[in-house]
Amino acid sequence: MDVSTATGRFEVPAADDVVSIDGVAVARGEPLKILVADDEPAMVGVIGAILGSAGHRIIAAYDGREAIRRFEEDRPDLVLLDLAMPGMDGADVCRRIRAAGDTPIIVVSGESDLGVTVELLDAGADDYIRKPFRAAELLARTRTVVRRQRRAPSRDGWLVDRNRHEVTWIGRRVDLTVTEFRLMSRLVDRLDEVVDRRDLLAYAWPGVESPDPLWLKPHMARLRSKLIAVGAPVPVPIRGVGYRLDDGSDDGLGGGTVASPASEWSPADGEA
Repeated sequence: MDVSTATGRFEVPAADDVVSIDGVAVARGEPLKILVADDEPAMVGVIGAILGSAGHRIIAAYDGREAIRRFEEDRPDLVLLDLAMPGMDGADVCRRIRAAGDTPIIVVSGESDLGVTVELLDAGADDYIRKPFRAAELLARTRTVVRRQRRAPSRDGWLVDRNRHEVTWIGRRVDLTVTEFRLMSRLVDRLDEVVDRRDLLAYAWPGVESPDPLWLKPHMARLRSKLIAVGAPVPVPIRGVGYRLDDGSDDGLGGGTVASPASEWSPADGEA
């Protein structure tokens, strides 16, 4: 697909690892779940095409209240936020999202007033992109903001190094495949929370329209074996819902509860 818009011209290859953006070769990085909130459907479509070209999954919202709802339901890795929206403006949405945690926020707006930019940054935004923008700039800002946020200290003994594709538990490296790394990244990001199976499937197999739920069980079984080998907490299956990774604080050394194979979800349980 070849798209030409006010943001520039870019080509979207079907299955390549490198995409040409504004004449610049851009490698596809780790897929992100990105919430795009803008009251102009055409702009959401343009941003979605650009981010989709780099392998990211897009969640759309067309007003401020919907943006908050989708944020709470989908727990995106990044939020791209327009300033002027009906229902609740971008500044209020920014404050609400920032109060809920440290998810990176980039404001994308045509506002040129420096005072407004400063106000948004004070409200918790991590960066500001002014419309119209170039596609390559949007992708570069996205990578920079996410990389900056992910330099945070280890979380409750876990360290996920997305640049090196490594996961360690209190200094012990876990030898993971690419898919296992994606699963662990998502579980650590949502530590102590139940992560829905569909969320894990979408994150572990990006670009696959409908990942088979049966793929998850054997990968999680192998992942648990590797975590047990280093004494780390293991993901616990929550029947009919998904998995939860505990912080291992019960004994201070990891080795979280290991669920028996019988407690695993099976196709007979249906979707939740």
